[in-house]
Amino acid sequence: MRYDRAPESTLMIMHMVLLKIRKDVPAADVRKAFDALAALQKVVPGLLSFHGGPYSSPENFEKGYTHGFSMVFKDAASRDIYLPHSEHEKCKAMIFPLLQGGLDGAVAFDYEF
Repeated sequence: MRYDRAPESTLMIMHMVLLKIRKDVPAADVRKAFDALAALQKVVPGLLSFHGGPYSSPENFEKGYTHGFSMVFKDAASRDIYLPHSEHEKCKAMIFPLLQGGLDGAVAFDYEF
């Protein structure tokens, strides 16, 4: 169930990911990972935008997550192309070793809008 009234034919996908980057990871390694994620826009059809960075709110409600990113996909089919894409797999292989607790240091959440 969506909480808006967008016509079904215009539904896009918001893909959000939160990461718990280990404190010992050099900033250059984090930058390299985020640059690789941003570069996916050039190779994944239907990936419309990428935004990401470190936690920056004074709210202090991050629950240990240090970084996050979001991607907007034209539609679910575009997101479904991205998920198994070889360049996405390379990004995951680069990012997972940086995480506190490996895969437990990440959460992904998609919704339609």
